[in-house]
Amino acid sequence: MLIGEYIHTIDEKNRMSLPAKFRKELGKKIIITPGLDQCLFIFTIKEWAKVSKKLSNSESDLSFLSRDKRSFNRFMFGRAAEVELDSIGRILIPTFLKERINLKNSAVVVGVEDRVEVWNEKVWEVYKEKIEKESGELAEKLGSAN
Repeated sequence: MLIGEYIHTIDEKNRMSLPAKFRKELGKKIIITPGLDQCLFIFTIKEWAKVSKKLSNSESDLSFLSRDKRSFNRFMFGRAAEVELDSIGRILIPTFLKERINLKNSAVVVGVEDRVEVWNEKVWEVYKEKIEKESGELAEKLGSAN
């Protein structure tokens, strides 16, 4: 399980080290893609296969006929990149993804059970503060959904 919050630097070549705790679980190749809420998602190859299957799944297997599915699939698949961890556990963040969330010299790396999220530090702090204030309401909603 991927859990925890870490701050890592990004070098001039767009390389960022992943937390040592995550490296073993992620493997040598990962998928990095635009995420939701102004972050990037990192998936293992195995988890990406599950996500891909769910995103393209429809009874007729003609998911491209739905405008919403087409749009979201373009968002997720079209801007995704397969990257390899180097010998010291760094990944190369593609420039278009780095620019998408305005990363500069550092990033917050967050383990979220089955994926890793990469955040701009300032955006993460604002988001975290907002969610902490809403945590009671969120728990209530999630608890009553069962």
